[in-house]
Amino acid sequence: MKKNFRFFIRLFLSTFYISAFTFGGGFVIIPLLRKKFVEQYMWINSDEMLDLTAIAQSAPGAVAVNASVLIGYRLAGFIGAAVTVVATILPPLITLSVISFIYSAFRDSVIAACVLRGMQAGVAAVICDVVISMVKEILGKKNAFAVALMLGAFAASWFFNANVIYIILICAVLGLTGVLIKKEEGGKK
Repeated sequence: MKKNFRFFIRLFLSTFYISAFTFGGGFVIIPLLRKKFVEQYMWINSDEMLDLTAIAQSAPGAVAVNASVLIGYRLAGFIGAAVTVVATILPPLITLSVISFIYSAFRDSVIAACVLRGMQAGVAAVICDVVISMVKEILGKKNAFAVALMLGAFAASWFFNANVIYIILICAVLGLTGVLIKKEEGGKK
């Protein structure tokens, strides 16, 4: 894939467009990034997107920005990361700047309150879509270790209210251990 000026414009506009129409937090941007960069442009494959999503969700900071930076870096190094982070940050910055000027009118508006309630329902549906897609991918790989890790993380969070940071750290250690064991077994053959 050629990394010319046209490529960077396309990368910027795609990420800017996705960010401009993503409401409800960082988890909503993931399926949109997937559709654009995996399915439409085919710049990265599905497994890479799953890995980048896991890293973006595990790293500190906004998931939308983390995912954009990782995708930009994967596609075009430091310049790609810079392009995607600017494209991801600009739409909310512009929107919040405009809203800050008209905040008092916006705050008391019944119409604005209704629109925001409706958007919450849409955001919940998109987040469910992301979860279902990720679960299907993990189950599709037929890797018992990954499925057990996923179910264990869910149980720790849902039933035991475990701190998310601990869940992520434990899953990272277990995942690394699983990879090292698999590598060691592959070396013995």
